Amino acid sequence: MTEMKYKRVLMKLSGEALAGDKGQGIDLETVSEIAQDLKEVHALGTQIAIVVGGGNLWRGEPASKVGMERSRADYTGMLGTTMNALVLQDALERAGVDTRVQTAITMQQIAEPYIRGRAIRHLEKGRIVIFAAGTGSPYFSTDTTAALRANEINADAILMGKNGVDGIYDSDPNKNANAVKFAELTHLDILQKGLKVMDSTASSLSMDNNMPLVVFNLNTPGNLKRVILGENIGTTVTGGK
Repeated sequence: MTEMKYKRVLMKLSGEALAGDKGQGIDLETVSEIAQDLKEVHALGTQIAIVVGGGNLWRGEPASKVGMERSRADYTGMLGTTMNALVLQDALERAGVDTRVQTAITMQQIAEPYIRGRAIRHLEKGRIVIFAAGTGSPYFSTDTTAALRANEINADAILMGKNGVDGIYDSDPNKNANAVKFAELTHLDILQKGLKVMDSTASSLSMDNNMPLVVFNLNTPGNLKRVILGENIGTTVTGGK
């Protein structure tokens, strides 16, 4: 059997990743392609949990800046992440992968509530688990949710697939042709250099609990599998201070 570097991972999927080239909304063809990539890695025996964002449907912070009450705006975003989770679950189930959605806000008609022990049991039984509705509390991003859930389920690493960007750069490579890519960093580097990879709460939580992060290009077919097998693609952020 192929030797895997990571046996249990927390995949952080941005909402925009589900939008494809459209940039917003949900593109079902793109979601199906992501599901196929996940299926290929799942077939290796990797245990996969997913935190999905909601930025393709709603962003709470900009809404609060134009007058919406921040907590209510964030709760609206949590519902967006749940919509994305259900669509991704459907794509995975159609691909033949047993999948469960757990939400941080109880929605028992459509998903399980988040229960740590049950989530780990699903992973051990070979099911993919999608965590939706963020942490269940306003003011916390889905990046922070990813860092929190990764630690809770004892994941080996957080994998962050980006749209069209193959790692972490010192500036935006889409705007600066001379942007320099980092092969390795620490979470402290990210905080000190002000690199916009995860928000500071998520980076601090990952640093304090020694949780590695791998940032790679999700749009290149097979990249997820390469990361799982330990190829040095993208940028690896080590958990140490």
